[in-house]
Amino acid sequence: MRACIQQRFHQLPHTRFSFLHPPRIHAYTVANVENPLALTREDYAYANVFLWNTMIRKQAENGDITRDTPLLYYIQGLRTGLRPNGQTFMYLLKALVSGKNVNEGEEVHASVVRTGFASSEFVSGALLVFYVANGFTCKARQVFDEMPQPGLVLWTLMIRAYVCLTLPGEALELFRTMRGVGLMPDMVAVTTVVSACSLLGDLGFAKTMHCFIEKSGIEFDAFVSSSLINTYGECGSLDDAYRFFWETAMKNVVQLFDSMLERDAASWNSMIRGFANVGQYEETLALFHDMEILVFRPNTLTLLSTLSACASHGALEAGAWIHSYVDNKDLNRDGSMDSSLIDMYSKCGDIAKAVQIFEESPRRDLVTWTSIICKLAMHGHGKNALCYFSEMSESQVSSDEVTMVGVLSACAHAGLLEQGQGYF
Repeated sequence: MRACIQQRFHQLPHTRFSFLHPPRIHAYTVANVENPLALTREDYAYANVFLWNTMIRKQAENGDITRDTPLLYYIQGLRTGLRPNGQTFMYLLKALVSGKNVNEGEEVHASVVRTGFASSEFVSGALLVFYVANGFTCKARQVFDEMPQPGLVLWTLMIRAYVCLTLPGEALELFRTMRGVGLMPDMVAVTTVVSACSLLGDLGFAKTMHCFIEKSGIEFDAFVSSSLINTYGECGSLDDAYRFFWETAMKNVVQLFDSMLERDAASWNSMIRGFANVGQYEETLALFHDMEILVFRPNTLTLLSTLSACASHGALEAGAWIHSYVDNKDLNRDGSMDSSLIDMYSKCGDIAKAVQIFEESPRRDLVTWTSIICKLAMHGHGKNALCYFSEMSESQVSSDEVTMVGVLSACAHAGLLEQGQGYF
């Protein structure tokens, strides 16, 4: 890669450059810099660091880094005598992340070290993100470890990297180290650590974090609250989730809901989904009605979780009421909830309504087709299910394993042994 870069570098014209040329620099700022690929190599003679950085950034935004890579722009600027700053390296690394240019990223890393910017937290953060995005976790950790005194931003980035890579143990261990050096986390860091507790299923550490947040005076904003409720649910401690949820909700009522509605939608959704996931359907429906009474507007995820609870509980009346609510609020314009509605009505015994929803659905994708086929088969309407399967094939929607299980069930219910063998 380095040989290729050097070869293309030596093909560039060796013009004598001056540093600045005021009459021309205005023209580049106003027009040409919007299209950096239109600039000639000699144009770099009249660029300053700001324009140099802008050209690299614009190329990254255009997404065209296959023909002339950002590193070539960087090398050409160096030839003119320009000295890079922190933004130069940040734009370069951002551009290289989108192109998955690992070797060139390592060239930039070497340049960062040579120019003394390895001690910059923001440049090191960009390097860390670059390596993580390309799957080099060890190199990302090396960048972090080589920082003499990493600040909160870099600590949080490294912890978040471990969470994103599903390495919660490493994330929590790094957080312990961060606290050991006396660094206080902010809301972003706390939310990241709570997410790590959820991945690991560590209820004890989740409770420790909850206690730490309260004692440290960190605000329970939307992300912290919903993450903590979700973590308690994932760790199987619905009692703790329920207690914290209502403590948060009552505080918001006392504060007259000022600027808290979005935060509570996330918290309500986490709580409702937690009850639905462990099969406590009566509590799920009760919470949904409480949510309505307290004038909090449910979002799509809340409604899907509640429909799932209705389906599992056979609560047709409640499910029909939620369907009416969805229609009145125009929350299903794109048909994304149709498969859940089909599932709810069929499991509650109203297969005719399920078919009606499918027929009126604007969204005939694999999930919707599979849902109606499987539900018809489940209700013993094998021939109707096979008719829909034929329509699905004619619509050029490919089936999957779940669809074929529904088709097999339909053949079994309809006594169509030979036809079933033909499908398989």
